[in-house]
Amino acid sequence: MQQSTTYAVTETSLTQSWPQFSAAILALINTLGLDTELTCDHVALRVNSHQNADMLSQYFARQGQVISNNMINGRPILIIKLNQSLNLGHLQINCVELPYPGEKSYPQQGWEHIELVFKSTATSCQQLADELITYYPHLADVIAGKTTIKVKMSSPQGEHERLANPTIAFKQDGLCIKIHTHTIEAIIASEQA
Repeated sequence: MQQSTTYAVTETSLTQSWPQFSAAILALINTLGLDTELTCDHVALRVNSHQNADMLSQYFARQGQVISNNMINGRPILIIKLNQSLNLGHLQINCVELPYPGEKSYPQQGWEHIELVFKSTATSCQQLADELITYYPHLADVIAGKTTIKVKMSSPQGEHERLANPTIAFKQDGLCIKIHTHTIEAIIASEQA
């Protein structure tokens, strides 16, 4: 499904691995019992070298437009709005997130996670968790750590972002689905305000 750390991620490997990644992510969405009303606003990659990130940034710049190049947690993260959406089942993904590597080396490179938008006014991870559990009561055990799915809560923020964007990540078998409250494009627009 994903590239090992010893190989560069290429546009060919991404294209070839997309069907398997999509199937696995859709299976995780199903395991989590998330409905189809959520929007998938972007998919993220993981690479372990700046050279690989540079090569992919050039490739994706030809596939769309870089709408954000921001420092988050001490490293550049590019957001590219695609000219042609990626299909994930019935979902259309309009943006790709390409983080440059930081201190951490990833055991798997390539497609890493998707981010779903849960419309909410939550400004903290706990508020978001409470609202998710109200809407999806079956997530209570998952969020409480009573299943094999790992949960991480964070509030990543770019230097100029004005919107609170609490995020809950659900991880299993090397895959991750993050749920947050605003689309990536709304977050980027808040930087302009």
